[in-house]
Amino acid sequence: MTAVKPGLGHDRIVIAHGGGGELMGRLIREHLLPPLRNERLAALTDSAVLPWPDGELVFTTDSYVVTPLEFPGGDIGRLAVAGTVNDLAVMGAEPVALSLGLILEEGLPLAVLDRIVASIAGAAREAGVEVVTGDTKVIERGAGTADSSRGLFINTAGVGRMRRGVQLGLRRVAVGDAILVNGPIAEHGLAVMSVRSGIEFESTLRSDVAPLNGLIRDILATGADVKFLRDATRGGIAGVLADICEASQRSVEIVEAQVPLSTTARHAAEMLGLDPLTVANEGKCIMVVAAGDAERVLAACRGNPLGRGAASIGRITDAAPPLVELITRVGGRRVVQRPYGEELPRIC
Repeated sequence: MTAVKPGLGHDRIVIAHGGGGELMGRLIREHLLPPLRNERLAALTDSAVLPWPDGELVFTTDSYVVTPLEFPGGDIGRLAVAGTVNDLAVMGAEPVALSLGLILEEGLPLAVLDRIVASIAGAAREAGVEVVTGDTKVIERGAGTADSSRGLFINTAGVGRMRRGVQLGLRRVAVGDAILVNGPIAEHGLAVMSVRSGIEFESTLRSDVAPLNGLIRDILATGADVKFLRDATRGGIAGVLADICEASQRSVEIVEAQVPLSTTARHAAEMLGLDPLTVANEGKCIMVVAAGDAERVLAACRGNPLGRGAASIGRITDAAPPLVELITRVGGRRVVQRPYGEELPRIC
């Protein structure tokens, strides 16, 4: 019998290892960090902050394998640009430039490739960044899946300049801080899943995928005491809140009635058997700010098209032991946990 690695529960990679949940975290901690460990990598932040002669350089990378390649509200190209830009922006950096790596499967229609590259160019213009270097590889038919919905995988890396005076980090989170989100949650994951499942809703679900650097610039320009930012991608807002709780050793309390969720998204989640808190977003940011500055940050969000639905959804408390708790619509409480694996494979 093949030995199973202690603690991981698997002797081979399974799809849930890529889901942004507990299983992925254990994979990183037990198999990737030990041989590669260094101070910057061990922080496990969205991007690495590197010393530079004139300030600090912020560097990130990500890969995208979403299926289908095109979905309501976006496509894999827009997703790649927005995801990389957002990972830089939530660190407090102003994104500057991206790299673009394309892995194309034999049989991919050139018309699909042309649409995706045009979308990449449009998203880069929207974010105010340039694609300055790249690489292209072609793999044999069958190495991925060659049809119009797959056959293209993207890796992007990005660099940005850290804004002066910005101090973001979970170490700054304190009891009483407010937790905000810039708009309705779960729309990306539900839009992609509804296309895959062939489900149509009366009001069409659209992905929220968007570069958030302009919105975050507006937020930081208020001078508010913003302590932590994180885009709520794989694992949804539940994953981000669990990270806040675990790293700060503070409890998180959120109020279900205050979490923005469209009626269509709620119905879609119910139909698909999903918890909206764990569904991926690609244009939503969780913010932890000093309580006295919450209204100022919300006003800044609502003045930007990507933040018009911003809301305060909860607070940091001193309840012990540290937990993420949801106050339900009927006044009960339930513990919110980081998802174990991935409910929606190939969602980003």
